[in-house]
Amino acid sequence: MNSSSFKKFYSGKRVLVTGHSGFKGSWLCRWLEHLGSEVYGISLSPNTKPSHFEALYKNGRENDYWADVRQKELVDDIFLKNNPEIVFHLAAQPSVLKSYRNPLETIETNILGSANILNSACKNPSTKVVVIITTDKCYENKEWIFPYRENDELGGHDIYSSSKACVELITKAWQKSFLREDNKKISIASARAGNVIGGGDWTEDRLVVDLVKSRYTGKKLHIRYPESTRPWQHVLDPLCGYLQLAMYLSKNKNLIGAYNFGPDNASNLTTIELINLFADLDKRYSEGLEVEKPRFHEASHLMVDSSKAKVNLEWSPVFKINEAVQLTKDWYSNYYNKNHILTDKQIELYMNRISHVY
Repeated sequence: MNSSSFKKFYSGKRVLVTGHSGFKGSWLCRWLEHLGSEVYGISLSPNTKPSHFEALYKNGRENDYWADVRQKELVDDIFLKNNPEIVFHLAAQPSVLKSYRNPLETIETNILGSANILNSACKNPSTKVVVIITTDKCYENKEWIFPYRENDELGGHDIYSSSKACVELITKAWQKSFLREDNKKISIASARAGNVIGGGDWTEDRLVVDLVKSRYTGKKLHIRYPESTRPWQHVLDPLCGYLQLAMYLSKNKNLIGAYNFGPDNASNLTTIELINLFADLDKRYSEGLEVEKPRFHEASHLMVDSSKAKVNLEWSPVFKINEAVQLTKDWYSNYYNKNHILTDKQIELYMNRISHVY
């Protein structure tokens, strides 16, 4: 596996990315453009200021549909008009805390929206591969120290996590109900990633976003669980997994199922350990830190086992946690101090790196 394989496969492909205006979605769109894909997007308008999508595409972008994935007829029309060959479904209500404030919106967007995408994709004769992006929080968290594997129990203590577990269940149901052995015209899989970091994220209630706001806007830094462990990784690592998964599915339909894309064990850090890595590069990242009383339940320990992706897809994370932090710090430093966007440069770095890793 190397960057030339990606370019050979994705060049000229019609690819639909839902949630393309979000943090991960905008990085994925940009990468696909580097690979020569014809990229379409379905999303609500960017809901953060600043926005990575708007920073990348100051003059807008062609082939974008500003629509809600809960609108079944509209989703059907977009599929019929554009006939995507590959679909990456990232559109979601992504916040645990927001799911407490807006539980029904979270359920409708995450579950019904995913069902609409699956339904439209299966009806469209051009669509061959669908990758449904969920989260590592879809597991029934037992607060154990062992990493979760794809066959572990699904669940969730909060509405966001349980909604994503439901997405996993309906994805599996679509595979078994409509993709019979005698008629496998389409391959469907789900992808579960860890806590991603990287430049251009301004999503509410995320640790690195709060760190950046504290560093560059003077907003006081509040953290809830300093000793909670999470699988931190640079955004390009799971995106590489999604791209690899779609490519492998197109060649081998027996690879349908769920896949974890998490970091190596050394990148499973506590909240305070991650903050200290940023502070090692710039001490202003830890100034004024205060620990606040948690308002809602959050898991203390969460890790995932990515052995299945490593064996079946020949995928493995490229950036170690120190480099992921350095790249994230560099991105924001260039954005705030020089009004310069490093997204393209960091994608090129990653592409060069995987040419030597795989």
